[in-house]
Amino acid sequence: MIHIHEKTLQDLEFFTVLQQVSEHCITPLGNEKTLKISPYKTKEDLLNALLLTSEYLSSFYNDNRIPNHGFDAISKELNLLRIENTYLDIHGFKKIVALSLTTNEIVVFIQKFKEYYPTLNTFASHIEVTKVIIEKVDANIDRFGDIKDNASELLFDLRQSINSIKGKINQSFATALHTYHNLDYLDDIRESVVENKRVLAVKAMYRRKVKGAIMGGSKTGSIVYIEPETTLQHTRELNNLEYEEQEEIVRILKEITNYIRPFSGLLKDSQDFLINIDLISAKAKYAKSMNAILPEISEDKSMFLRDAYHPLLYLNNLKKKTTTFPQTIELKQDSRIIVISGPNAGGKSITLKTVGLLQVMLQSGLLIPVHERSKVCLFDRVLSDIGDNQSIENHLSTYSYRLKQMNYFLKKCNKNTLFLIDEFGTGSDPELGGALAETFLEEFYHREAFGIITTHYSNLKILANEMPHMLNANMLFDERTLEPLFKLVIGQAGSSFTFEVAQKNGIPYSLINRAKKKIERSKVRFDATIAKLQKERSKLEKTGQSLKLNEKKKIEEADKLEEINARIQKKLESYQELYDSNQRLIYLGQKINDLAEKYFNNKQKKELMGELFKVVQIENSKRKRVSVKEKKLVKAKETKVKQEVEKKVELIRKKKKEAKKQAVKPPKPKPILKVGDRVRMEDGRAIGSIDKIEKNKAVVNYGIFTTNVSMDQLELVEAIKK
Repeated sequence: MIHIHEKTLQDLEFFTVLQQVSEHCITPLGNEKTLKISPYKTKEDLLNALLLTSEYLSSFYNDNRIPNHGFDAISKELNLLRIENTYLDIHGFKKIVALSLTTNEIVVFIQKFKEYYPTLNTFASHIEVTKVIIEKVDANIDRFGDIKDNASELLFDLRQSINSIKGKINQSFATALHTYHNLDYLDDIRESVVENKRVLAVKAMYRRKVKGAIMGGSKTGSIVYIEPETTLQHTRELNNLEYEEQEEIVRILKEITNYIRPFSGLLKDSQDFLINIDLISAKAKYAKSMNAILPEISEDKSMFLRDAYHPLLYLNNLKKKTTTFPQTIELKQDSRIIVISGPNAGGKSITLKTVGLLQVMLQSGLLIPVHERSKVCLFDRVLSDIGDNQSIENHLSTYSYRLKQMNYFLKKCNKNTLFLIDEFGTGSDPELGGALAETFLEEFYHREAFGIITTHYSNLKILANEMPHMLNANMLFDERTLEPLFKLVIGQAGSSFTFEVAQKNGIPYSLINRAKKKIERSKVRFDATIAKLQKERSKLEKTGQSLKLNEKKKIEEADKLEEINARIQKKLESYQELYDSNQRLIYLGQKINDLAEKYFNNKQKKELMGELFKVVQIENSKRKRVSVKEKKLVKAKETKVKQEVEKKVELIRKKKKEAKKQAVKPPKPKPILKVGDRVRMEDGRAIGSIDKIEKNKAVVNYGIFTTNVSMDQLELVEAIKK
């Protein structure tokens, strides 16, 4: 049986967490229930609650979002349904229909996606999906909140009669208005409305001449409001009909109420179901706001919280846009108790509270902000002694109160207990208080309880070092600036840095030396040794982080090189395939060219066809039978490779052209042409010989004809042999 004392919940600020969770509720009843959350008594109920929240949280990250669950409370209606001969009003019926529709939609949806939400489906399975209530109400009440005319025959007839009478009233009033207006008995406004009735605005001097009931007058007394006598009879009849209509409406409402009364149990279950859904939804939204998860729950007593955040601190820092430092801490059978030491303002108390708050949150069905590889276990009790507990009402000092707490701890502490004590042993004489604290800690240790304490006492640090299942821990500090690094390190006690912090804050060195002489040399040496070890630990931590960073970079670079190598290998294979294919085509082209030349010479068609057929057969023997789909794939692959090659070739050509443009070679000196040299025009193909040269012009003989050409337009093909 799990029991966590309310004092522990207060110490760990659990009720502040509940206040934050309740802000995510969308109904007042859900909000009210959220503020009453407490640790579960049994493991089965707790695991069920955690799974419900975890499944609802998963709906935020998939396409199957659970429908909206908002509703108006029907608590008043449910109370009326329990009392005989009562009836609900139309607004009450509307709320019941809306609640039934919402419940049906959610239950049907969860059932449809039960593979995604198995626990929610089991939770919703006891709610019966029925439409009879909705159909009954909709058959009698319209969407505007009025009883329908066809709700009963009598109501239909009454409303027909009412409409008829209203028509007669309007007609008779219009006749009276016209008559008295022509007689000039009416004021300029002619008519008004008094007590929801149309009345004539009669000039005061003519009030005796107008027959009817006086309904009032203007403030000045110049106008008297009169209901014409001709409409009075119809009005009385209308009042009677409206009274009968109201009686029939009440009868119909009673009939609907009596029809719904047997379903009051289902309606209560539906409302409770939606309240619980609102609670689960709020817990899931709160979890999402701080990336909380459901970690693995261990059967044995071992806890490993990796990258654990204090929820209140995390959300507060998120608003301020400042960093929150997570902590990693482990408790198991061979390291049941952790003694955290070190200077104040280093994060000892926050670490202690983080572990405690996450534990009570988890045991209350809330998800916790830790790494997904974390592991938790359940405790029957969580005992805490945190903060200044001086009690004015009980006339107890801090130390007296703490002793009272220790007495309670001794009564309740066992192997299924987690105890959390901040500043263990303070409040009394350091030597005596330390000795008593050491005795208490030994007792907790022998009872195999799990716990975390923070302390400045050296004897408790030594005890933690001596006991096999107890560990020292400290909060890291920067060795130069003495600024806290907010990181917990297990395995070594922390120095309080008492003298170092005093020196940093400007206390004269001579006073610090005098203080050192006033205490035992061994204690100073012990604290100095711890301080030195802690500095070394801090250096090692930094070196380790640097090495990890370098290793990570090297792995990333190696992965990149591997990827590039794979890509190059793939391209080489593609180019090789293309090269082989082109070589085969060149060989075939050569073969066909040889056959064509042979045919050109001997004109033997039959021989040509035979040779061609032989070539085709040889090529086909090399081919494998492939499907059309495979052919398309091969063709697509070849096309892709060709396109890549063409792109590369085009790029190379462009580069070559640019290189040619950049490296413009000086023009070669033109050779001196002589008679007899073989030449051609710069832009021509025909070759001729120079017969004669006269005044920079040459007579070129082409065999069939001669022509005069400028010497500048000629280029040498072959000089005359001497």
